[in-house]
Amino acid sequence: MSALDVHHRDFSVCVLGDLELIERVIGGEVQAFDALMRRYNQRLYRTARSILHDEAEAEDAVQDAWWKAYNHLRDFRSEASPATWLTRIVVNEALMRRRRNKTRETIIQSMDPDLQEQDTMSTTDDSRAMPQSLEPDRQAWGAELRGLIEQHIDALPDKYRAVFMLRGVEDLPSAEVAAALGIPEATVRVRYMRARRLMQDALRGQLDLHAHDAFSFAGERCDRIVAGVHARMRLAGITER
Repeated sequence: MSALDVHHRDFSVCVLGDLELIERVIGGEVQAFDALMRRYNQRLYRTARSILHDEAEAEDAVQDAWWKAYNHLRDFRSEASPATWLTRIVVNEALMRRRRNKTRETIIQSMDPDLQEQDTMSTTDDSRAMPQSLEPDRQAWGAELRGLIEQHIDALPDKYRAVFMLRGVEDLPSAEVAAALGIPEATVRVRYMRARRLMQDALRGQLDLHAHDAFSFAGERCDRIVAGVHARMRLAGITER
């Protein structure tokens, strides 16, 4: 197959709708799953990041969520959109990881309070630190402002953070956010309004201009998630078609 044929095939898969992609994946077309992953990686990462407060943990949660989704595609029912279904999977995965991490911290604290204090400080520093190597898009529009936005999103109370990430950053409708998080739509509207007010107070009116660029997922991080899921497929004996 020529490079032109491969490019044409890649493009033809990418323009398909979610349901068509799912049908192809069920039929054994791994490339269709690649297209689905790249389409929703950013949303799922932002969702997991808002719950876990940690970049590496969020990446792992997204990878695990994709693997679960792949193995349960035949169970998908179109009552909800594929995007909402996928978001719900990553929400559950992230919440499970957060509960597990809290259990681990409790055990550490019961053994040695000093170790718990050090572990908490380390986690906080890591989650708030700016990456050592800045991505090109971050350099283009200003690392300082973007980092400030991300810092204040991280500082939102837990119950507001996930709502703000999906409603304000991902720009999803309130109904879809409610379905993804399993809460009433009215609760989404109230939490988003309060989160937005907190952000606006902190950023002094700069929110609307730059929030959509926060926690971007293009390039290396997206490739890493896709490669990780492919590795699991190979271990499971799934061959690319």
